[in-house]
Amino acid sequence: MDRPRDGVPPLATVDLHLHTTASDGSLAPSELVARARAAGLAAIAITDHDTTAGVAAAIDAGARLGVRVVSGCEFSVAAPWGEMHLLGYFLPLDSPDLEDFLARCRRDRERRAEDMVTRLRAHGVPIEVRDVAGEAAGGAVGRPHVARALLRRGVVGTVEEAFDRFIARGRPCFVEKRLPAFAEVADLVHRLGGVVSAAHLGERGTRAALRRFQAEGLDAVETRHPAHHPDRCAWLTESALALGLLRTGGSDWHGDPAGGYSLGSQDVPIDWLEALEDRRPARATEAS
Repeated sequence: MDRPRDGVPPLATVDLHLHTTASDGSLAPSELVARARAAGLAAIAITDHDTTAGVAAAIDAGARLGVRVVSGCEFSVAAPWGEMHLLGYFLPLDSPDLEDFLARCRRDRERRAEDMVTRLRAHGVPIEVRDVAGEAAGGAVGRPHVARALLRRGVVGTVEEAFDRFIARGRPCFVEKRLPAFAEVADLVHRLGGVVSAAHLGERGTRAALRRFQAEGLDAVETRHPAHHPDRCAWLTESALALGLLRTGGSDWHGDPAGGYSLGSQDVPIDWLEALEDRRPARATEAS
C-alpha cells in the first residue's frame, strides 16, 4: 500500500469498492487510479472479485499520481438467504494461502460460466465458452462476461437484457455458485492482517443478521452504496454504530453504463479508512 506523495495535499474522500479488468470492471488498474485522481479521491480500494491481480499495478500508478491504493478483494460467501459479498481490505500480495483460496474460487467461476453456456445452448442461444473467456480477457470470470458475450453475439440488446432474460437468479440459465462459509473467509482475512466488511446488504442488513456476522468475524458494514436508499443507509449506520462495527462505503464502480454508479459518488470520509486500518489484527504466520 502506498500513501500520497510528499507535496500532494491530502484529499477528503475515498472510494472503498472498485473493480478493474482483473475481474469485471471496464478499466485497467492504472486507468482506474487516474480516474480516481481526476475525481479528487485521496485513496481507493481495489476490490475485484476473487482476485488481487490488479492491485500491484494500481499501487504503482497510485505512487505516481498521489492516490493511496488499498489492496482488497470482494469475496462471495454463504448467507442465510443464499449469497452475500464480503469485502476484505489490507490483503497481502505475497500470501500462498490467499492465492490458493482465490485460485479455487476462480476455478469455480470458470465451471459456473461453462455450465451457463451449456444451459444457454440448450435454449438455442449461439454462444461458446471461448466467447465468455474472450470477454474476461484473463480476468476472474463472472456473469457480466457472459452477458457481454451475449451482447457481442447480438442475442440481446443490452447487458441488462441478458440478465433479465437468461442469467439473473430465477432465470432459465442461472447457475448457483459453490460458496465458502462466512467464517472461513473472515478467518483467512484476519490471519493475513486484514479486516472484513459486509457489502451492499440493503434490506438484508437487519440487526440480527449483523449480530450473527459480527460473531463470525465481521468488522465493518458498507453503509454507503449507490443501491442503498437514504433510509436504508441511515438504518445501517445506526445499527453499525450500536454494535461497535466500523463503516465503509464505495461506488461499486465497474465502468460508465448509462445511469450507472459514479466513481467516488458516495462521499466516504478518509477517517473511515483510517479507522479500518486501526482495527487491523497482527498477521499470523501462514501454514507452510
